Amino acid sequence: MNNGLRNICVVLFFGLLLTQTSLARIIKVKPASQQKALSIAIQRAHSGDTIMVLPGCYKEGNIIINKPLTLIGIDYPVIDGETQVENLSVKSNHVTLTGLKIINSGYSNIEDFAGVRIYGDSFILIQNNIFENNFFGIYLTNASYCTIRNNKITGPEREQNNVGNGIHLWKSTHNKIIGNTIKKHRDGIYFEFVKHGIIANNLSEQNLRYGLHFMFSDSDDYYGNTFINNGAGVAVMYSRNVQMVKNIFIRNWGSSAYGLLLKDIRDSKVYGNSYEKNSIGIYMDGCSRTVFFKNDFINNGYALKMQASCDDNGFRFNNFKLNTFDYVTNGFTVLNQLQYNYWDKYKGFDLHNDGVGDQPFRPMNMLSGIIEEYPATVILIKSMMAELLDILEKIIPSLTPENLMDESPLIKPVA
Repeated sequence: MNNGLRNICVVLFFGLLLTQTSLARIIKVKPASQQKALSIAIQRAHSGDTIMVLPGCYKEGNIIINKPLTLIGIDYPVIDGETQVENLSVKSNHVTLTGLKIINSGYSNIEDFAGVRIYGDSFILIQNNIFENNFFGIYLTNASYCTIRNNKITGPEREQNNVGNGIHLWKSTHNKIIGNTIKKHRDGIYFEFVKHGIIANNLSEQNLRYGLHFMFSDSDDYYGNTFINNGAGVAVMYSRNVQMVKNIFIRNWGSSAYGLLLKDIRDSKVYGNSYEKNSIGIYMDGCSRTVFFKNDFINNGYALKMQASCDDNGFRFNNFKLNTFDYVTNGFTVLNQLQYNYWDKYKGFDLHNDGVGDQPFRPMNMLSGIIEEYPATVILIKSMMAELLDILEKIIPSLTPENLMDESPLIKPVA
């Protein structure tokens, strides 16, 4: 093709593109008493159109979006599923939903009804919406390159079996969950077979099971989130290469609650997080080759509870303050490394004035091991017997795992 003909083709292409863009329309919709105004507007719209959804309540059953469209709500119009149907089903790429109030989806033990569900599509933006009293809030299936941002999602007042997850992703990739507030669902955020996802700056609280739940989801990052007062904070299970950075886990309190559960995960990073007032800060089972760096463990029942199945994990420059127990394990073989951590229970000296204690610190005391074996003995925590056990442990240190120690404990907390 000569240069002249190529230039003509380029001009024609961009001319066609501008013509298609100029044909995109803005359609205004308001509720109608006897017809499905919003559904009809979607049906009649062209790809690329914008539908302005005016204030009011739209009770139109299941609304299906099957072409690239933008729906913009004015003063939060209500999309009401009347507890019977899925409110909005997205079955097209390049759809934007913003400024809507989506309430009362159907709920069932057979079907996963949601306020909004995305069916195998890409480049969907769900932003600045309100979700209330839905079975699932937002549900993504086989979706990619979608963004769920700045939504307020509140679940129904029902028992756990009749409540779905706030934001649910299944078998999806390269999605972003940013700046949402999720409350009173089963799990606040749920990932299963999800890769290369980002979960950032969300607030997940008062959820019945987990604030965030990972299953078989590799190479995901979550950072800057707050998980407060959930049944348990976060569970990361059967996954690898997960980055957990600068999150807050607070008041996840109960007989089996924890800030963070790590179950069979590998090659991950836990960096700069805060665990405060949890029954267990971090519970680890089958965790390997994971780095714990610059985390704060403050005022927890147990800061770290680690099963003997964990190996080759490193703990460096973490702070342990005001915890009832800093570290407990159920085995005598220790395959993990502790170094340069701050322990408020450390009573040693720093004669070299290098910021590191002259004697190693053993974070597991005898009473914690006894409670692990015989839970009823927890009543001894504040008794004279606990003090006697501490003295006995110093005399006979072999009663706890011999190589479980921080050989370089810090004198001052890590900033």
